[in-house]
Amino acid sequence: MPALIQIQGVTKVYRTSDVVVRALRGITLTIERGEFVALMGPSGSGKSTFLNVVGCLDRPTSGKYLLDGFDVGRLTRNQLAALRNKKIGFVFQNFNLLPRTTALANVELPMLYWRGPVMDRRQRALAALKMMGLAEYADHHPNQLSGGQQQRVAIARALVNRPEIILADEPTGALDSRTSIEIMAIFQRLNRESGITLMMVTHEPDIAAHASRIIRFRDGRILDDRRIAVPRDAARELIEMPLVEDASHQEEVAVL
Repeated sequence: MPALIQIQGVTKVYRTSDVVVRALRGITLTIERGEFVALMGPSGSGKSTFLNVVGCLDRPTSGKYLLDGFDVGRLTRNQLAALRNKKIGFVFQNFNLLPRTTALANVELPMLYWRGPVMDRRQRALAALKMMGLAEYADHHPNQLSGGQQQRVAIARALVNRPEIILADEPTGALDSRTSIEIMAIFQRLNRESGITLMMVTHEPDIAAHASRIIRFRDGRILDDRRIAVPRDAARELIEMPLVEDASHQEEVAVL
């Protein structure tokens, strides 16, 4: 069985009328199934560009990208969209939820072209919300949810098509410390119990320490790539952290 993600000599160059930006400079990298990888580096280092290439949101300027054995560079736009929808779920810093749409409808969005019965689609979305402890909030709009709840809706949306990979771009950047650890506990559970491969961009070393591998970027190149023998255990950290006084937050923590 081939590696899940194989990157071979990938470059990415952005050109405007008078500026050339070399965002990636010959990246070669392999990610195996079931890894939890944190991507780190200063702004402009290439980590988010790399995540976009892996997510099939951007094509490399040169080099080869194999996703589960498929040569991404040879796929048509429709084939690429189908592969992305089947294999990859996305989680973003600012949640990217539709504000006038319920949590349930937001989770249903990746199934927009679902060919099966509408009720099956709804049940699948409800199951994803239930996995995140949010079944009772299905009819709530984003402005009725806390930041942590919104991010869990976003994770449910990423999971609804049962992807092999979740790509997260600064998933804790808009969250407080305790809620950030809650999200890491969810990611670790998905990785360990469901075998989902996770790649996460973060600026925070304490968040990256929950991954089993940390790759550091600088100037479009890989500066360092190391595996973590014993990642931080987010579930244990939550037990040891003092509870906040806000009752709604305590209820949210309890579902984890």
